[in-house]
Parts: sequence; structure tokens; C-alpha cells
Amino acid sequence: MKKKTIVIASIIAIILIALIPLFALKDAEFGGSDDAGSTVVEEVDSSYEPWAAPLLENILGRELPGEVESLFFCIQTGIGVGIIAFIMGRLVERRKWMKE
Repeated sequence: MKKKTIVIASIIAIILIALIPLFALKDAEFGGSDDAGSTVVEEVDSSYEPWAAPLLENILGRELPGEVESLFFCIQTGIGVGIIAFIMGRLVERRKWMKE
């Protein structure tokens, strides 16, 4: 098979893997792992008290709004993507320079 065909088939497969559960499981709740973990901890030991709190919550004295948490997550994602893109670019350039 040609590389182009493999890439297109892979992209289609990725899209299908992401979309099929949304349509196949119409009434399903897609919750995060934080919610699931908290539920399990409550079932195991209802008197459990967390021994640490997020640093910014301690500094501000209140819980962060969801939008701020999303912002921090997006910033972390952007930094990670930037690092990966930089490394990949360096590897590609190194390969070009080694050929010359």
C-alpha cells in the first residue's frame, strides 16, 4: 500500500474511534477520571479527608472556577505541544543537514 493510503485510512479510523461511542451510547455519561476516583473513595471510606489541596486554592483561599482550570490545562497542553514540535523540528533539520 502507498503511504498516502495508509495515512488516510489511519485518520478515518481515528475519527471513527472518537465518534462511534458518542452515537452508539446515546444515554451514556462520559465523566472524567477525577469524578470516578472521588466516587470510589467515597464508597470505600466515607470519612476520608484529602491531605493536600491544590496550591492556588490555598493561596486564593477558595476553589478555582472551571474556566480557570480549563485555561491552565490548555496552557499545559500548548507548552507540551510546543516542546514536542520543537524536538521534532530539530530532528528533521538534523536529518537534512546530515544528508548534505
